[in-house]
Amino acid sequence: MSCPNRILYIFLLFLSFSAFSAKVDTVSTYSPSMDKQIKAVVVTPNKYSEKNAEFPVVYLLHGYSGNYSDWITKVPEIQEYADKFNLIIVCPDGNFDSWYMDSPEMSEVKYETYVSRELVDWIDVHYNTVKDKKGRAITGLSMGGHGALYLAFKHQDIFGQAGSMSGGVDLRPFPENWGILKLLGSYAENPERWKNNSVINLTHLLTPNSLKIIFACGTSDFFYVVNKKLHEKLLTNNIPHTFISAPGGHTWEFWSSTIKYELQFFHENFLNQLKKEKV
Repeated sequence: MSCPNRILYIFLLFLSFSAFSAKVDTVSTYSPSMDKQIKAVVVTPNKYSEKNAEFPVVYLLHGYSGNYSDWITKVPEIQEYADKFNLIIVCPDGNFDSWYMDSPEMSEVKYETYVSRELVDWIDVHYNTVKDKKGRAITGLSMGGHGALYLAFKHQDIFGQAGSMSGGVDLRPFPENWGILKLLGSYAENPERWKNNSVINLTHLLTPNSLKIIFACGTSDFFYVVNKKLHEKLLTNNIPHTFISAPGGHTWEFWSSTIKYELQFFHENFLNQLKKEKV
């Protein structure tokens, strides 16, 4: 390799390693309700070190059988998005199959309490955050899509924005799938539990503009029908929201292309909130 070409190669190699200036931490958080340490990935933007700065936070949830490292491993571009949109991204561990619930069948499973209260409190103590719902959003994929809307609908005092990608927003059509049965008991014996823990049956908790909502699902996804029904129900109830229906299946290809649109949505609403406060 000639000298000029070697210099160019080294320069391009340097750029590949420094393309993201966001910082990625793996932290251990404590859940009092479950009495255990739980890991999370925290991505802070390149401007995080600025004096007296506070940053909005997006909680980004993984899917069934996943863990806290999924998003940063499968979609490393979230580092770029943290920089571009000047926000903190938190990817907590929701266990293999918690569905982000407090299970009535398993007393040791309290992931609703953990994510919506304990984790938010931990992040606000250890990072320079906007410590208010106006500076918090939550989204996720599949099980995490259910979890994000489920938690945001039930905890509108904590989250000001919510999203979902390929979310399992109605659990009832899937009574034998993905470990839900062990969390809620059988559908045949506990239909009310399945009804009351499905996102599509929590829309009565919403009032127009109480929560900024965006969700997406691919038209080839097995969750597409329930997402379309949620969209139609929100329309009927006059709840403003953005629904993205696009070609795609239950795949990382779909989620990696969709997350940037949801983060853009959250970013714009964070900015609008700041503008209102300055008026």
